[in-house]
Amino acid sequence: MSIRISNKPFFERVEKGIDDEFMRSAVSGAQDRLEGRKAESTAELGTWEDWRDHAEEIRQHTLENLDFYLQQFAENAAAQGGHVFFAETKEEANEYIQSVIRRKEAKKVVKAKSMVTEEIGMNEAIRELDCEVIESDLGEWILQLDDHDPPSHIVVPALHKNKEQIRETFHEKRGYGKSSDPQELGRFAREQLRKEFLSADVGITGCNFAVAESGSVSLVTNEGNARMVTALPKTQISVMGMERIVPTWEELDVLVSMLCRSAVGQKLTSYITGLTPSKAQDEHAPEEFHIVIVDNGRSKILGTKYQSALQCIRCAACINVCPVYRHVGGHSYGSIYPGPIGAVLTPLLEGYENNKELPFASSLCAACTDACPVKIPLHELLLEHRRDIVEHEKGGFTEKMAMQGFAYAATHPKMFQFGGKAASPIVDRFSEKESGPGPVKLWTQIRTLPSQKDDRFRDWFEERERRNNGGKNS
Repeated sequence: MSIRISNKPFFERVEKGIDDEFMRSAVSGAQDRLEGRKAESTAELGTWEDWRDHAEEIRQHTLENLDFYLQQFAENAAAQGGHVFFAETKEEANEYIQSVIRRKEAKKVVKAKSMVTEEIGMNEAIRELDCEVIESDLGEWILQLDDHDPPSHIVVPALHKNKEQIRETFHEKRGYGKSSDPQELGRFAREQLRKEFLSADVGITGCNFAVAESGSVSLVTNEGNARMVTALPKTQISVMGMERIVPTWEELDVLVSMLCRSAVGQKLTSYITGLTPSKAQDEHAPEEFHIVIVDNGRSKILGTKYQSALQCIRCAACINVCPVYRHVGGHSYGSIYPGPIGAVLTPLLEGYENNKELPFASSLCAACTDACPVKIPLHELLLEHRRDIVEHEKGGFTEKMAMQGFAYAATHPKMFQFGGKAASPIVDRFSEKESGPGPVKLWTQIRTLPSQKDDRFRDWFEERERRNNGGKNS
């Protein structure tokens, strides 16, 4: 899997999502629960907006000095025995990871949840070596068992499945014979995964944040699987996006607090792990610690009007409040990054060719911007995408002529007034109909085109002024 999870047309994906009643019910229920927990946990702080300002300041400062902090991180990690590799492309990242696995003659890799490894298609690259890759996050493991079903949420990847569906997957793929009780399902998964941890040759994790001052990688989890991944195999590889860095442990403290509250409504998650390479001969530590820092298009975003998108800490707070995601689900976006941040980030990383519909899949209600703990102006970035797509990518000859015509009419009052009167009888032909003409069709399929039979604004305003002036025109 890479950043794209479907090659089907956008509207076909959307139709499938809308028709999936179970998925929509599961998503809306999860959104309500997660948002409710977040409201409770943030209220305890009392000064949530001050925390957001501080978190935004940290992320902006780090991005503006990213070269310095990446260099500091790399030097500190290397000085303690870590192997740091900068990968400009996903191909370079995968080639390096493959070289480590090949050299270790590994036959099995156990892996903790990581969005950036999904983004670069790492699992497929490892399987090319006839090496098995086992997901150890419960949700990711379920999806892997279910014929590599793509994740539908950044934090809760198996959000679109219920316990009966999970039981059926366990039964079909692993011979599970007990009930759909969550405790029994969880106990079975733990027994299965324990064998994988003990027999893996290499452990691979992502990185929630890297600490520049110490050369450390931090992981924020609730299941403890990341600790097993980093403690048992003798070779450790951590893969991180180049923007996932903080200057010191003090800034890490702030951002982890924001991440946990925004993602799952917790003050802290069950496990917050700091991993630092070590030269000391510790039988419980990995013999080799590799850190792969992935660019994959991020440096091209730096210094542009989209730079704030790199502030993202992958908490999914924007997804949890998005009304569009609520109705179409994560798979409709066709990207491993769904929701508002996915609609912003995916075209930046992969281009507009296969993703030009994503910035238009938004109501622009700005709920995502209000929810973001690091204050990414998501709805404004979506508008920037729309502007760029219309100006450089999507706008055809007809659309451009129509926009130029409207611009001319809007700047010439008499022309605008004449056009309004002339358009009224035409528009009225399609109001209250289910299918309008041409580009209006998408609107009239789900909304009623406003009738022009009522007074036009100019007529209403002139009449109002006349009444206010005692029947005289102003």
